[in-house]
Amino acid sequence: MQKRNYYIEIEDFLSDESFRTWILSKIDEQGWEEWTLESQQRAKLVQDARLLLLAMKGPYINISSLELNTALESTWAKIEEIKDLKKSTKIKTGRYLKKYWLTGVAATIFFAFLSVGFFKNQLQTNHTVVTYKELVNDNIEGLVEQTNNSNKPQVITLSDGSSVLLEPKSKLSYPKIFTGNERKVYLSGEGFFEITKNSHKPFFVYANEIITKVVGTSFRIKAYPDQPNIEVLVRTGKVRVSSNELVANSDQKNEVVLFPNEAVRFFRCDLSFTKITNIIEDKTLTSNTGKIEQLSFEFTDIPLDQILKTIEQAYLIKIDFPKDKLKDCHLTTSLSDQPLSEKLKIICNSIGHDTSFEMNGNQIIITSQGCY
Repeated sequence: MQKRNYYIEIEDFLSDESFRTWILSKIDEQGWEEWTLESQQRAKLVQDARLLLLAMKGPYINISSLELNTALESTWAKIEEIKDLKKSTKIKTGRYLKKYWLTGVAATIFFAFLSVGFFKNQLQTNHTVVTYKELVNDNIEGLVEQTNNSNKPQVITLSDGSSVLLEPKSKLSYPKIFTGNERKVYLSGEGFFEITKNSHKPFFVYANEIITKVVGTSFRIKAYPDQPNIEVLVRTGKVRVSSNELVANSDQKNEVVLFPNEAVRFFRCDLSFTKITNIIEDKTLTSNTGKIEQLSFEFTDIPLDQILKTIEQAYLIKIDFPKDKLKDCHLTTSLSDQPLSEKLKIICNSIGHDTSFEMNGNQIIITSQGCY
């Protein structure tokens, strides 16, 4: 049994030389990343240790084992003082003492490193923070900006037929018409993307420090400016995620390739990626998924009104259609890998008899004379 299986405190990780090498030098000879992903509780503890170690690492300063051990010895001395304080004051409230003790551990580790000169600037990072405003200003095309100030997702249809389900408190900037050999949009916040396939015109989503590249697929990006991580979760197709060339160390940037039901978490503090191949075990990811990822769009001889209800639930929209004329319509179709507008086109073409639709924000109107 590996000794790290018994690690239960942050200082256990900080005192492990192979862990420090993995975090600070990105050399993973002991398989830390694979070991971390085996348990969500373990991953949370590892992330806390990672953030504290990075915070204690001053710019351009290497942490030697001797210095770290010296600092930890000082920490344990402080811990013993806390224990003595417990005995002398006869504190009986276990919950309060545990919280006090853990706070003392974190604080003393922090100031122990201060004493050996690991801080030259308070919590200074050595990479560039990329903002949504900066990305938009660098674009020479005229962009349309859509901001969702409501309390529910909003559907945005792009000129190529792609659709974006934009979450509340989020922004999306995009050109009225995609020109050239690329399709670029800029996201601040969270959105679920369904991209129209075009192998000659790849689609790029710029979100803070990362770039997500696709040809035709569906995926979710969560990139709020005030949060430490960026997440990309793929529902269908294939996605490539890399760090933006504007950030430092771009010459060493990594690219992560994602397939259906895979995700990546990008840590903005150190520009690192963690790929997640089993999203079911990551409660943070699963809690962020919406109805659109949970519902099936595979239909076999299903009544039309039921299909339209599924679409309404997925996109949180309202669809008006002539129920009396379409009450006997049943469809067999696959709509899993299609943007909203394409889903509606397929449905209308399947119904026939001059069936058509109009989109006005979150309101859809279908007109028809009935089924074939």
